[in-house]
Amino acid sequence: MSGIYIHIPFCRQICRYCDFHHSASLARKSEMLEAIGRELGERRNEIAPGSVRTLYFGGGTPSVCSPEEIGSLVRSVRESWEADTFDEVTLEANPDDLTPEYLCGLRAAGIDRLSIGIQSFHDAHLIRMNRRHTAAAAVEAVKNARQAGFENVTIDLIYGLPWMTPQEWQYNLDCAVALGVQHISAYHLTIEPRTAFGRQGMRPVEESVSELHFRMLRETLTGAGFEHYEVSNFALPGFRARHNSSYWRGDPYLGAGPSAHSYDGHLCRSWNVASNRLYLEKAPRETERLTQTDLLNEYLMTHLRTAEGISTDYLTEHFGAAEAVRITGRCGDFIATGDMRLTSEGFAVRPERFLISDFLISELFA
Repeated sequence: MSGIYIHIPFCRQICRYCDFHHSASLARKSEMLEAIGRELGERRNEIAPGSVRTLYFGGGTPSVCSPEEIGSLVRSVRESWEADTFDEVTLEANPDDLTPEYLCGLRAAGIDRLSIGIQSFHDAHLIRMNRRHTAAAAVEAVKNARQAGFENVTIDLIYGLPWMTPQEWQYNLDCAVALGVQHISAYHLTIEPRTAFGRQGMRPVEESVSELHFRMLRETLTGAGFEHYEVSNFALPGFRARHNSSYWRGDPYLGAGPSAHSYDGHLCRSWNVASNRLYLEKAPRETERLTQTDLLNEYLMTHLRTAEGISTDYLTEHFGAAEAVRITGRCGDFIATGDMRLTSEGFAVRPERFLISDFLISELFA
């Protein structure tokens, strides 16, 4: 199975925490969409026809595009890879874009899954993050989506905000559950130097606050029937994110648009330039050939972010008995500390310890 990712690099307003490639000017949007369509056609030989099962529109804010513009790109993917049907077609959207008319247009364009960037149900928090919607608009957007026939909706939340109290975080979680969505992604705030928060000198919260927010997150969502299947992702049964899961499995994917990354599923990774101007001038993609060490570390990094974890048989087959023994021994140490657990195939980070998964994974790297 393969996936296609399309990066729409436009936003009407820049969030103060965002470190993704974006532009606040929509002046060259039509030109950009035409260029992305051309790239999709030019790269049709990189993925086998008929193998594309998922399509994901990310950004930026893809919902700045009209349904007709989105539909044109969906058709480009269908034509380039003979994709008669998809398992999942996701579009990231801001709540205030999701009017009933727009949502019906997206359904007609082929979108069957929405990823709505809500982040918080507190208007004061949204203002501080420079979000352009209100809490009421977020609730209305989900209701509109349901009425338009969307039966697979995920929302984003942010925790670890320096000003957020435990009571406010619990309110966000309760509101999210009450909406009746099928999937929730919750991300701890990371303060990157290039973001507005970074330039303002904002400091991250104390570890104890992170741990409290994370514990509340897990207890509330798992108590509501959500499966904690990846560090930042929770799904009701049958509603795991299929496109994103392919990244964690190491499946091949192709990324189109500025800054988008691609992976052939074997040894080659490539990415487009993170500049709208240079992308439109057809700057060449950069490529990287992965070493065995790279492949091992990536396997550990992606699979230990999930509830399934790593396979000892896979380690032995692909990286040799010595590496398998080394990693197995270290995992045994983490089982003793309660951070990891045995599975039927190998080892996994305990979901309640996902917050420190980056540290655990780094300890296993070659």
